[in-house]
Amino acid sequence: MNKTNDSSYSSWLTVSSDSDFPLQNLPYGIIKTNKGIRVATRIGDFAIDLLELYENGYFSTIEGVSKELFASHYLNNFIAKGKQFWSTFRLRLFELFEQSNPELRDSKDYHQHIIIPLQNLMVLMPVQVGDYTDFYSSIEHATNVGTMFRDPDNALLPNWRHLPVGYHGRSSSIMVSGTEIPRPKGQIKNDAMDHPIFSESRLLDFELEIAFITGKENEFGHAVPIEETDDYIFGLVLFNDLSARDIQKWEYVPLGPFLSKSFGSVISPWIITIEALEPFKTKGPKQEPEVLPYLQTSGERNYDIHLEVYIQPEQKEAHKICTSNYKYMYWNMNQQLAHQTINGCNIRVGDMYGSGTISGPTPDSYGSLLELSWKGTKPIVFKDGITRRFLEDNDTVIFKGYAQKNGLRIGFGECLTKIVPAK
Repeated sequence: MNKTNDSSYSSWLTVSSDSDFPLQNLPYGIIKTNKGIRVATRIGDFAIDLLELYENGYFSTIEGVSKELFASHYLNNFIAKGKQFWSTFRLRLFELFEQSNPELRDSKDYHQHIIIPLQNLMVLMPVQVGDYTDFYSSIEHATNVGTMFRDPDNALLPNWRHLPVGYHGRSSSIMVSGTEIPRPKGQIKNDAMDHPIFSESRLLDFELEIAFITGKENEFGHAVPIEETDDYIFGLVLFNDLSARDIQKWEYVPLGPFLSKSFGSVISPWIITIEALEPFKTKGPKQEPEVLPYLQTSGERNYDIHLEVYIQPEQKEAHKICTSNYKYMYWNMNQQLAHQTINGCNIRVGDMYGSGTISGPTPDSYGSLLELSWKGTKPIVFKDGITRRFLEDNDTVIFKGYAQKNGLRIGFGECLTKIVPAK
């Protein structure tokens, strides 16, 4: 077992037993304090200022570190250092904050500069996203949508089981958790209309996704072999890929989503590394028919990550409406990345890849309101009598996610999205 994944270790910092961020997590993010913007990790309810650690000599034994890696508005340069660096740096952080190590523990003069309570800072967008691909990789979700809008006996299109379907999305409108998203406007035409109208979206929806972030570039024209894709994936975030279903219905033929998707998507602020999630690997669904050789994987390639979605109307309690799991994904991350590059497409550090809506096999595990309310025909009733078919103004959508096994819990925290009235 990798030492940094061993649940028998604990930190000298106070961490609650149900925290998403024990010593074994050590995610990365960007924080803003009264000293400025810098790179950080998180343990419990504390952010750890990595620039302060660097300037006080705590990373002097690590080859390749520099001030520029930590005095940055984005993690891209840090991520670009590569897989071996990620592992070495993670081990150093682990050792610095492990209970038995006095090196930083007993240097209390440094603590107030390095260890910052979360309430004393802002978390910012962790990466500068150059390109963004959204996949469509949950067989349950694809089947539900195909059943609603096409023939239930032929819900999946002929290509679906042969390749990870995806489209190129808009990276400029990916925002960090807590960003308010205005209700979008666009052309709408339902079946009863002779002509489209211009209107605010009336069928605004969330999509429960996890996105992975790449940390290595390939050469233009050269595909990444699937057995090498692990070297390219840095970490994961929760991802709310908002969708305006009524705008989407009218615009998506023949080229797919456009304005219905580009008005705003939201990610959780802390990137959870692949190394932290290693203990939670699991097998995915059996793929039939057998996929082509460039997409074939062996071993455990999915991750057992428990997911929850809540809706909180303004000044009301949050109501849990969905419980799902990332392990349901039919197409895994390695297959998605191998397919992205098989035509020679070059990928870059900080690029983001959404999983597509993560739906499970039961109605309470569907990852969108489109499915949960079955196209609006089955309203969701909250315990206080409030109902929802789709999102209303001033609703806050809350995503939570964590993996838990053998006494170890690695989580993502929350991804918050508040819908505000159209501008």
